[in-house]
Amino acid sequence: MQKIISRAFLTPIRAMKKQYIPLLVIYFAYGASAFSSIAMTFWQKEALELSAEQLISIGVWAMVPWTVKMVFGQMIDGVKIFGSRRKIYIFIGAGLMTLGSLILIGLATGNPLVERLGGEYEIFLWSVILTTIGFVIQDVTADTMTTEVVDRAGKSESEIQQECSMVQVLGRLSLSIAGFAVAGLGGWLAANFEPATIFWMTLAIPAISVLGAVFVRLESASDENGKIDWRIFGGGIGFGIFTIFMARSGSQWSQEIVFFVSFAILSAMLWILVKNLPPIRRKTLIFAMIALFLYRATPSVGPGMNWWAIDELGFDENFFGILAQIGAATALAILWIFADFFSRKPIRSALIFLIFVETVMALPELALFFKLHEEIGVDARTVALFDTAISSPLVQISMVLMLGLIAFHAPRGQRGTWFAIGASFMNLALSAGQLGTKYLNQIWEISRGNYENLGILMIATIAISFVVPMIGVLIFLKKSNRPAKIKIDSSKEAPIPPRREVEI
Repeated sequence: MQKIISRAFLTPIRAMKKQYIPLLVIYFAYGASAFSSIAMTFWQKEALELSAEQLISIGVWAMVPWTVKMVFGQMIDGVKIFGSRRKIYIFIGAGLMTLGSLILIGLATGNPLVERLGGEYEIFLWSVILTTIGFVIQDVTADTMTTEVVDRAGKSESEIQQECSMVQVLGRLSLSIAGFAVAGLGGWLAANFEPATIFWMTLAIPAISVLGAVFVRLESASDENGKIDWRIFGGGIGFGIFTIFMARSGSQWSQEIVFFVSFAILSAMLWILVKNLPPIRRKTLIFAMIALFLYRATPSVGPGMNWWAIDELGFDENFFGILAQIGAATALAILWIFADFFSRKPIRSALIFLIFVETVMALPELALFFKLHEEIGVDARTVALFDTAISSPLVQISMVLMLGLIAFHAPRGQRGTWFAIGASFMNLALSAGQLGTKYLNQIWEISRGNYENLGILMIATIAISFVVPMIGVLIFLKKSNRPAKIKIDSSKEAPIPPRREVEI
């Protein structure tokens, strides 16, 4: 038992090395960006005249840049800018994030120059899209660099593989630590400062990421001579143009069309990457990706949940900050304590664990809506303290599983593209979840002050979020055979395993 406890709590600490720190700072910046989310929630409710469906629509469009990460992955692999194939992209991403924040500030303060961009919907959409593109560029660059901060000198391949596996976990831990650190701060800031003031503070996020990029030292980026695959690069550019056209078309089904076209394009690109793998490994990778897709494609309740908590339960900015901090702490604790579990166990076990945890997390909210807390004489806020479903970022943990798969299979010179396409496919799943959220909100409509349908909406969301991914696990991640465990290869093209399937 002592050995298990020691492994659970000390594994991430023992794995830390000073050359990782600058890269982890970039992940930290991404996690810290959540500090403005509570102020954003109240600002959207009280200052913007946008409906729940419009806000969900913006959320769907905001996922589009994540689905075209292959363009940025191709550039990172094959295009040097001012002699750099890594750091320069962190700087570019920071510039776009800064521009997005400035547009948001202009919208909040009524700046005449910003108002020329259009109405509230158009301006807010511009801000969200630019900021998101900045994050996307930084994300794919940072993911690629995780395979390049490991010192390979004098180490065996197995040692390098194990070390790279833990870097993936450390990156998500850094992100989660940042989310925990700013969660409570976000509530306090929202209660004591104007939204525009908090939006000014978001300019610190790109500055932090730039600081990490300045000091990061990479071991192998310079000797990777990747080339542009014009099928992938051109396909990504074409898809981006198509997406912009659909966004401007005003078509009622534009989001659905973009989703299905995205799915077709990304599936084709994934096939281009995996078609040369041995059949067993190709099947293993594809089935694992499908199961992870279904897990991440589940819908949420939507903004009506937070509106109800504000209006009916009287939750204020400070209390939302407390809830956010509990959610961030829960995700951080799970990832920290189970770091060894997630890095060593098959994806099947990890996904089943996450599905059950998220289902249990959603139950306190449901109990609050049906006033079960009043039956047992417990204050709503006391119950909510145990409820992390509003803000829990456990879905990010699934990215550790996906990144491990990609890092294992990605060959040298193509890592950026593999990371980008794999992550794009996973983020397309979130877009599917947003569409599902929109459809559920159309079936059971929620508006400010009218929460009659919220209960059935919550039940439907919980049921779908449990049943769909569990079916995916049972079908695509069957518990048959006892295959070899995945290890992450960060220095060479992945070797062919000795006549056994890779464990999923």
